[in-house]
Amino acid sequence: MGTPGEGLGRCSHALIRGVPESLASGEGAGAGLPALDLAKAQREHGVLGGKLRQRLGLQLLELPPEESLPLGPLLGDTAVIQGDTALITRPWSPARRPEVDGVRKALQDLGLRVVETGDENATLDGTDVLFTGREFFVGLSKWTNHRGAEIVADTFRAMAVLTDHPYASLTLPDDAAADCLFLRPGVPGVPPFLLHRGGGDLPNSQEALQKLSEVTLVPVSCSELEKAGGGLSSLCLVLSTRPHS
Repeated sequence: MGTPGEGLGRCSHALIRGVPESLASGEGAGAGLPALDLAKAQREHGVLGGKLRQRLGLQLLELPPEESLPLGPLLGDTAVIQGDTALITRPWSPARRPEVDGVRKALQDLGLRVVETGDENATLDGTDVLFTGREFFVGLSKWTNHRGAEIVADTFRAMAVLTDHPYASLTLPDDAAADCLFLRPGVPGVPPFLLHRGGGDLPNSQEALQKLSEVTLVPVSCSELEKAGGGLSSLCLVLSTRPHS
């Protein structure tokens, strides 16, 4: 795997944002979410950060929690990153649009080329976008419209395959099994790592993932944060500041 701090494969950094007290009330962004156990949510978030840093060897950057941004920990919704380019999204909910400001600055400070969505007719949620290595799959949903998908294709000069549900093209036993992050190694002889929801959260997915050969599984729980829509891919952004060959 390499030692902590070296970064895993093509990824060198991970970005997360702390859990504010305002998320626990269930009134975050006027969403009418169920109340959370704040201490448990913060503990799960801390474990996630620790595994990104210590187990996967990424340099961890954590934005401070902001009480005015109760859904701020879901910062995976705020950007689509490929290579050295970061597309800043335009969340469907106006209450969530200020979340992009801190993420934009952090990515600029890391030296990424930052592109704005721009079009006021577009809505785009970063976790509706999946890059396979060759093409982008964009799930059209309440949060992402057709114009948002077009901007993804235009920004990365790539084919954007539209689906009526995120990750619909993946052959997984259930939608929950897609709640994982795949980190490809760049070092010969190092197996791929899959950061995924643990068996306690998703037992069926755990059984399916164990069938993958030559992949090291790194389980992590986010069962409390899931109540606020915090799937694993929503809770962090992984990126590289290194030149891509």
